[in-house]
Amino acid sequence: MAAMELEAMFYKKRNIVYAFVRHRFFMMCKQSLIRVQSPEGIKRIEISPKANLKEFFESVQNALKVDGFGLFKERNLTKEIYSHTSQEVGSLLKHGDMVYLKQMAGTSTRRTSTTAIDSFINPPAIAAPTNNDFKTSTSVDEDEVDKLLAKEDGLIKRERDNKLCRHGANGCCVHCSPLEPYNESYLKEQKIKHLSFNSYIRKQTSGIDRGKYMVFEDINCRIKPGCREHPPWPKGICSKCQPSAITLNRQIYRHVDNVMFENTTIVERFLNYWRTTGHQRMGFLYGTYEINTDVPLGIRAKVAAIYEPPQESTRDSIKLLEDESAADVEEVAKALGLKKVGWIFTDLITDDPAAGTVKQLRGIETHFLTAQECIMAGELQNRHPNPCKYASNGVFGSKFVTVCVTGDNTKQVHMEGYAVSAQCMALVRDNCLIPTKDAPELGYVRESTDKQYVPDVYYKEKDQYGNEVQRLARPLPVEYLLVDVPASTPLQPQYTFSKYDKRQPFPVENRYLDGHLQDFNALSTYLSQWEDEDFLEAISDFHLLVYLYKMDMLPMRQHMMPLLEAVRNKNPNMAYDFKKEEVWKLLESLIQASSSGSGGTTSYPSSSASARAGSVGSVGVAGLENAAADVATWTCNHCTFINRSDLTSCEICSLPR
Repeated sequence: MAAMELEAMFYKKRNIVYAFVRHRFFMMCKQSLIRVQSPEGIKRIEISPKANLKEFFESVQNALKVDGFGLFKERNLTKEIYSHTSQEVGSLLKHGDMVYLKQMAGTSTRRTSTTAIDSFINPPAIAAPTNNDFKTSTSVDEDEVDKLLAKEDGLIKRERDNKLCRHGANGCCVHCSPLEPYNESYLKEQKIKHLSFNSYIRKQTSGIDRGKYMVFEDINCRIKPGCREHPPWPKGICSKCQPSAITLNRQIYRHVDNVMFENTTIVERFLNYWRTTGHQRMGFLYGTYEINTDVPLGIRAKVAAIYEPPQESTRDSIKLLEDESAADVEEVAKALGLKKVGWIFTDLITDDPAAGTVKQLRGIETHFLTAQECIMAGELQNRHPNPCKYASNGVFGSKFVTVCVTGDNTKQVHMEGYAVSAQCMALVRDNCLIPTKDAPELGYVRESTDKQYVPDVYYKEKDQYGNEVQRLARPLPVEYLLVDVPASTPLQPQYTFSKYDKRQPFPVENRYLDGHLQDFNALSTYLSQWEDEDFLEAISDFHLLVYLYKMDMLPMRQHMMPLLEAVRNKNPNMAYDFKKEEVWKLLESLIQASSSGSGGTTSYPSSSASARAGSVGSVGVAGLENAAADVATWTCNHCTFINRSDLTSCEICSLPR
């Protein structure tokens, strides 16, 4: 008969004598009783003190019917108990001890650390590995830059110190040995505020166990569905389905360590809209991710172009509209080897037009990002997650960056880069964070309603006496959610697309201003600036390629892949071969016809244009009559409507002649 049944038979009352006899009884039976506290309550586990810890984990797993958990000696989930076959239960736990269970990903009998992440290198196993060992997901397709960084050791090389080193040139000591990429002294000396994400991974896997069985987990702010022990919210809730309270911490790492615009022309073209109208503007950044050598195991987002989606803007606000061309832009960017790496917006108000200065609206005295902008950044980062093989669901965090163009303390235009933390992404994803009405620097965590349960969110700050106190995030200073990302341009400009020099670039999309519209006349004017041998340079414009790809009058998308490949590889021969294609010759004819029909003074030079010019002398009286009829009317450059000659503006679109 089991020991617990004998105990129930002989002892009924819980008193001092009972406890003493019970303790002696278990010692005589050579059995220990260990209490396990879990979300389901406290469970008592009987096990021999000479049993190993792996058998103890299996007993807990069978008793509680759970998988994927860790056991801890402290209530605050520290001092984790490791599953080893070489260590006995009695050496770590005694009769009557309580341990605390936390559910995690993976299996409990193979978990080693709660703060570590899977190692890049397989550590030496303490016990023989089983077929159930947790492994990182091989189905997750990480970014190419992450794959390259995973192959590097990340060590910071140091030269031999002539004053401290006492060894030869081929020796090594503590004064000249390489440093780990997460070395705090080095980062502080180099004024690096945040760890790179890959350095953070190396730090978590630097222990003796290499963090082999740990994964990244996203914060959950919603009630777990499917609980059958009570009616659904708001009629019932329990500890099994209720999300835990959240304490916000400043994120010590960042996924992107620098945002670099290839050249100043990219930003200047973006700012031209504000300079023309005085209204704010927003755009998406397209570029690539590359290794940043200035930060150990760092990543840089290199921006090659800015796409401006449809929007309505004023001096103080921006409203995004539905973009029907979003899929086309993504296809063009993918064919060019680019991806959406972030978003940019302006917050500029002119201070002195004569001096060209702007007002300083943001800073340490006011705010860096408003709560609404943080929510927008969190939403965009949730739409563009970072593939990570160490995450339980295959993604964790985001490389998507936020760039704000505003005035600095010298009243000059400058750029500031940010990203929001993974905690902010979770709050935004679960619709828990909203902006405040009067204070842009403060957010507000929703209160629970009949339709939505919101967990308590806290943050820590120092009070007037210097003590660290915990506050409820109603309201919430948004600086707890921000991570700084420096934004800059290189000393030597780089060009993925055309340099333009003194030529006028092709108009940017979705700018409904006179002189900024994308039409055949603008296309003819732009191409007329280039010679035939400069065709690759002329066509290397992101906005022009998007315009050609989504053109309705002459569907070119099925023919443009060779051209996009030529621009991507900077191959002039492939570009010139495309110029000889029938589809481009047809486009030249349409451009020429549009230019002549609208009374334009510039036309795109082509072989067919010279042929038409040579036939002008053969035009008879009928041709002169037709020309006189054309003079009596004019074609609108914007909507192509044919108007009477006495009108100064178009009857249809009301734009000037």
